[in-house]
Amino acid sequence: MECKRALDETGGDFERAKALIKERGLAKVQKKSDRDAKEGVIESYVHSGNRIGALVELSSETDFVARNQEFKDLAREIAMQVAAMDPKNVEELLGQAYIRDASKTVGELVTTLAASTGENVRVRRFKRFQLGESNGEAAH
Repeated sequence: MECKRALDETGGDFERAKALIKERGLAKVQKKSDRDAKEGVIESYVHSGNRIGALVELSSETDFVARNQEFKDLAREIAMQVAAMDPKNVEELLGQAYIRDASKTVGELVTTLAASTGENVRVRRFKRFQLGESNGEAAH
């Protein structure tokens, strides 16, 4: 129904209708961004060679969304991004060009998933590990 409405509003222009639907979806995501996202997954990625790894906590509002394969896949992709690009914080991570498609940012991937699920989705935190790296912690 949303597609038909957008096509009617744009006089049948498919590209403009697509942009309108995307714009409306982003507006919905913005409205939901202050809602609690207490469910989610912790996903890991270990780079080939086993010298670099990452853990990412990706949150959603419900466990129904968190169990969704698309959600889990995004968490894994973000963990891979963290391992490859070594962002310093969540804000920097979300602003980075996505390693598989530089025309998108990681933040856009998260926003797209939030729009498709209708829930607040956010990267809560992450940690990158590198073999032999010292970060002030004692080795036992």
